[in-house]
Amino acid sequence: MIHLTKRIKMIVYISLIFISAFVVWLNVTSLVEAFGDGPPYYGRSANMDKWTNPLPVLLTVDAATLLLGVGIFYLFRSRQITRDNDRGV
Repeated sequence: MIHLTKRIKMIVYISLIFISAFVVWLNVTSLVEAFGDGPPYYGRSANMDKWTNPLPVLLTVDAATLLLGVGIFYLFRSRQITRDNDRGV
């Protein structure tokens, strides 16, 4: 079994925080662009024939990020439990 150091865990957790911050920025930017700042949904009504709803793509990106975060947390947690069981803690 691969022994992960605290430094590697910290780097991975900090990377997850940056990835999460990027996804939040992407969501905010995409929603503001899609629904506009002007009179009701200006960005949506100006070129209605070219407008596409950003929500399906954003939900897919959010779900993938959430699965990545949960997967990494579960991986580190299960390794920690296994290591504790090997020590008899």
